[in-house]
Amino acid sequence: MIHVTVLVDSEHNYRGIHLIGHAGLADDPQEGQDAVCAAVSAMTLNMANSVEHFTDDRFTADEDEGAGMFDFRFTDALSSESKLLMNSLVFGLMNIAEAYGEPYINIRFEEV
Repeated sequence: MIHVTVLVDSEHNYRGIHLIGHAGLADDPQEGQDAVCAAVSAMTLNMANSVEHFTDDRFTADEDEGAGMFDFRFTDALSSESKLLMNSLVFGLMNIAEAYGEPYINIRFEEV
């Protein structure tokens, strides 16, 4: 399962995201798990690359491919572009969770 933690500040801005796990490492793979994993990875990496390419916002990023871990956090104020990119990412992840849900993806929100 992919565990997603969306980091939210007191003003309800998404300040980062932490993902860990894989959509399916079971001995009996289920239809859809590859699609979920690919979609979550593509959306998340596209957000991070877009922030880096289209904004001047500062952030930290760390990943561990083997563990399926990706951690992305803004370190300063957010531009309107970064807010839009994060809103789009969370919206897409929520849509994936609604379509596939357990046992593939779990999303929670954490105030920072």
